[in-house]
Amino acid sequence: MTIARYLLLLLLLPGLLAQAQVPGGESDGVAKTVIGPSNADLAEGAEALRVGDAENGVRLTQRGLRSANSQRERVAGYSNLCAGLVMLERLDEALEACNRALELDDRHWRSYSNRALVYLRQKRYAEAERDISTGEALNPNARTLKTLRGMYLDAVDPVSPSIIIDDRRGAVADETER
Repeated sequence: MTIARYLLLLLLLPGLLAQAQVPGGESDGVAKTVIGPSNADLAEGAEALRVGDAENGVRLTQRGLRSANSQRERVAGYSNLCAGLVMLERLDEALEACNRALELDDRHWRSYSNRALVYLRQKRYAEAERDISTGEALNPNARTLKTLRGMYLDAVDPVSPSIIIDDRRGAVADETER
């Protein structure tokens, strides 16, 4: 696995498994016991994404979205789908999935985080900065957003070295020895 792909995994996946395994389901007034995830495909898709199997993760997540029982499951599913599609470099599709998640819940900071990464990859820096800021307002302590903020700053305002090494002195000494 390349370093860039590993960094992408670290950036996108901390919350995927937890998102998919939260029992959803709208309250119907009936007491019930749920053991395990309420949507196995979403949970398995999140696990596949977490271990770096983006193709299987996307496939399972798409299947899980077809049987999602609650808005919470759909939001998590679309956010995870976005992350998986970013891993596959299918940025336009990833953007659609992130937008869908945010249509369902405009306070889902992970979807802003994922969409910001899409925008960074597309060099759409103003939009990336807007999503990073929105995510930071929703979850100021999220490490993922801090990492994205650093990536954004590296892209738009790279640090230039403040020390300049002058190698001419060594070149002059070499010439006088001849």
